[in-house]
Amino acid sequence: MEGLKDVRGLAGWVPQRIAEAAPAVTVVGDVILDGWWTGSIERFCREAPAPVVDVQRREYAAGGAANTAVNLAALGARVRICGLTGNDDAGRRLRSILTDAGVDVTGLVADDGVRTTTKYRIVGGDQVMLRLDDTPEKIPEAAALRVAGRVAAAIAGSDAVVVCDYGTGAVRGPVRKALMEADLPPLTVVDSHDPAAWAELRPDIVTPNAEEASRVLDCRLDARSNRAEAVQARRTELLAATGASAVVVTLDRDGTVLFTKDSEEHRTWARPAVERQASGAGDTFVACLTAARAAGLPLTTSLDLAQAAADVVVHRPGTSVCSTEDLAVHLGSFADTALSAEGLARRVARDREAGLRIVLTNGCFDVLHRGHTRYLNQAKQLGDVLVVALNDDDGVRRLKGPDRPINVLADRAGVIAALSCVDYVTVFATDTPIPLIEALRPDIYAKGGDYSAQMLEETPVVEAFGGSVRILDYVPERSTTAVVRKIRTSAEPAAEGAP
Repeated sequence: MEGLKDVRGLAGWVPQRIAEAAPAVTVVGDVILDGWWTGSIERFCREAPAPVVDVQRREYAAGGAANTAVNLAALGARVRICGLTGNDDAGRRLRSILTDAGVDVTGLVADDGVRTTTKYRIVGGDQVMLRLDDTPEKIPEAAALRVAGRVAAAIAGSDAVVVCDYGTGAVRGPVRKALMEADLPPLTVVDSHDPAAWAELRPDIVTPNAEEASRVLDCRLDARSNRAEAVQARRTELLAATGASAVVVTLDRDGTVLFTKDSEEHRTWARPAVERQASGAGDTFVACLTAARAAGLPLTTSLDLAQAAADVVVHRPGTSVCSTEDLAVHLGSFADTALSAEGLARRVARDREAGLRIVLTNGCFDVLHRGHTRYLNQAKQLGDVLVVALNDDDGVRRLKGPDRPINVLADRAGVIAALSCVDYVTVFATDTPIPLIEALRPDIYAKGGDYSAQMLEETPVVEAFGGSVRILDYVPERSTTAVVRKIRTSAEPAAEGAP
């Protein structure tokens, strides 16, 4: 944990909790060797109008289920992998990569009757010119049976199992049957091109992307439309078709949508990158989601953490891995990011010129809880850009009393800024945000609570320049005061017995 020494506050604590819990996770799935062959382009070949790439560097990485396993290990999980490779150079290279990453490969079968699945990208300059996929046309029954025979031992004693089914055939048939008959661990996650094929497994979480969800629903999710709303409208069908307790639909640059059988919903928003060579962000997402959940973190927190991990790797070229330290540093980078009034005004003006709708909300956000995150996610969905204005520490004391805030302004700003639904954080020192509202003129002013817009003194100010006020859901029994009271009450017996 040396890399976490300088990371302060919750930004470091959350990923550190995963590493300290060190959950045991088994990955069962289609393993792939990724290759990145990079060179320069200075001429075209004479045989055809095609560029010649003079290869100068060859790099290899774990792909598919193997990439999920490597990411899990980098986040502090104890990882076993169960899958199939050929008894060839690619298989031996992949086994070496996994071993070097700390993954237990005793469940990985090397068979003479198959070729290791490979995906080689040919990169000229900074552009992927071609991808060469070598995938076995058919998996021999004998090879599949060998893998199936290792499933039970591989998942024994695990806290979670991740099924990575990318359609190469290695986890269908005998392996699928072995999983159905096995004593599954407390958490089962399915990442499959066809999640409906695993409905009988009754997974806890499935993670289809937009295309995969489209196939399950037999419809098209157009990237130009509001795919999140389209998915949410058909949540009942997706839950029924996949047999899962929770479905997380990943929408690349549009983030993710979560819904559960218990009617819980959650959104994350991605921080898009222009990196054209990034690959495997979905594997990283699934790995972090699984590790966080297996470590006991709430589902919505796990989802936000997974989004952050995916944001880390999409800004890197090649097939990349997000480690505990990477995640902590990424989250920690949001600390001290509260914008000044002038800096915020410039950014909001630029966003408004681009035709984006501005949503403003405010509060103390002292000890973050489920009520806060639900409310902020709802606020984000009212427009395009969410600005969160925090009461400064003196303002919190005036509102809440001399023993508040629990977390100082820098820590509160860092945690709020790290939420994927939040675009900008700022601070105000006045008793009400009215001066800030007058300066920003938001399209929507959002407020959470059990009161009406007519009760707010901010309402006339917002409506004076054409904005609207929206009162969002009040979550009963969810408040910072209740959380602090519970912590202090539970600590009293220990305090009384202390010397």
